[in-house]
Amino acid sequence: MARPSQYPLELRKRAVRMVAEVRPEYDTEWSAMKAVASKLGIGTTETLRKWVRQDQIDAGARPGTTTDESAELKRLKKENAELKRANDILKAAASFFAAELDRPHTRS
Repeated sequence: MARPSQYPLELRKRAVRMVAEVRPEYDTEWSAMKAVASKLGIGTTETLRKWVRQDQIDAGARPGTTTDESAELKRLKKENAELKRANDILKAAASFFAAELDRPHTRS
């Protein structure tokens, strides 16, 4: 299970907005990200780069798996695991009861 982000959602959104706003002032996108990360106290520029890329994916500007799709996939995987566990329990119960029916009974 992934650990929750140490950065609040609002800070992440603000940082992504700031990169877009200050980008024209820098030679490269990386240098703009580096300046924003430093200004906001974000641990590494790579962290901010990932946020920017994910925002671009969510906006449809870049191919990839959106945040909503990732959440849905996670939910479906969890549901699938629960259904497999329930199925295993039902199979075990069915084989137990089938064995009971096949066993000869003695009458008193």
